[in-house]
Amino acid sequence: MGKVIDSSVLVAAERGQLDLRKALEDHRDEGFAMSAVSASELLHGVHRLSGQKRATTEAFVEGLLQHMPVLAFDLMSARLHAQLWATLAAKGAKVGERDLLIAATAMARGYGVVTRDERSFPKIPGLTVDRW
Repeated sequence: MGKVIDSSVLVAAERGQLDLRKALEDHRDEGFAMSAVSASELLHGVHRLSGQKRATTEAFVEGLLQHMPVLAFDLMSARLHAQLWATLAAKGAKVGERDLLIAATAMARGYGVVTRDERSFPKIPGLTVDRW
């Protein structure tokens, strides 16, 4: 099964809190990608920075975008997202909007999610969640 790496993991790597190369090497038998939503979150972070920190972070993010597949939020993802959203709403479960988009993108492809976010992703029924 492939895994979609959530932006929380990628931000931790950028901040030096996680050795992303080692983590990917330790799980080399699995395929990895990021969602277009996570790409947007990372790029948003770049645009909020200035000076040397912006240049360093932008280089890191652009390196990720060049080497990691980015999965689009397509119609199959949208259908699954709508179903999950309705199911969670009926239960009164609160899940971050972007997190649900990321989860639907992963699940539509039969992927799980790798994250550091323990609030939203574990609430999503049927989603395999790994924590790095």
